[in-house]
Amino acid sequence: MHIITHACTQCGTVVSANELESNRVMKCPGLDCENVLRFTDLDQADQEHFLDNKASYEL
Repeated sequence: MHIITHACTQCGTVVSANELESNRVMKCPGLDCENVLRFTDLDQADQEHFLDNKASYEL
């Protein structure tokens, strides 16, 4: 298993792939940031890896 994350392009806040996948579309959790983050913002390979191994990423 490897850690898959995405950094907000506006403020740099890092969000995990499992958070993005569970919400699909979410407001960035960074302070005073209004940017919208999407699961599709992840690289296609990271999306596929996460979905193929979703059980490994459950807490």
